[in-house]
Amino acid sequence: MKLNSTVLLTLILLILMLGAGSISAFWGFTLGSAALKGVTTPDARPTTKFASSKSATAQQAGVTLLREDEILKVVKARIDGKKATKITKQDKDDEETKKTKVKPEQKPEEVPEEKPQPGFPVNSESEGVSMSVQSARYSGGALLLRVKMQNKGKDSVRFLYSFLDVSDDKGRTLSASTEGLPSELPANGPTYSGTISIPSAVLDDVKNVSLSLTDYPEQKLKLQVSNIPVDR
Repeated sequence: MKLNSTVLLTLILLILMLGAGSISAFWGFTLGSAALKGVTTPDARPTTKFASSKSATAQQAGVTLLREDEILKVVKARIDGKKATKITKQDKDDEETKKTKVKPEQKPEEVPEEKPQPGFPVNSESEGVSMSVQSARYSGGALLLRVKMQNKGKDSVRFLYSFLDVSDDKGRTLSASTEGLPSELPANGPTYSGTISIPSAVLDDVKNVSLSLTDYPEQKLKLQVSNIPVDR
């Protein structure tokens, strides 16, 4: 019986594939055996062997291993010492903060009196608290307003000067910074002095400015100092 050429070709390809697979398997087995040559199974548990060798090495080197309970005692003592040091440092910082904090009965530094300028002082009072602008002068690229504040009321008053509103005669809001003004005015306290600084670059065409300040957080009073002359 005559074989079909297609069947013959299929058989040849199948024989070639089987031969190539056998050769690849044999070659892989040979390489694997060569790579693992000399590797043997450990005689004992690795951890036990490692611990034994480590102990022997430490003893040979003259190193004394501490017991677990002794290590725990040392660690606990160090932790307690750090906590005590931290608490002591915190108490010291609190004590220094209390010392540096301005007390209500402490008198503010007295500022030398200046010769009165025309149109000054400009005053405002609300709920027993007064604000007075004593003078205005230009220095170092800024307008400096010298301000005095006093509380003649029965309760202390706190201020947050980020809420200070400064505006010009055209109703525009101006940026300003304060220096020396107290954050709290004690009841029936002395007069405090400070300065309000306004950049002169925003005052080219301005003839007067106004200040507005309220207490924080109650906002029970409002100090309004208007028409402060700033002509150069």
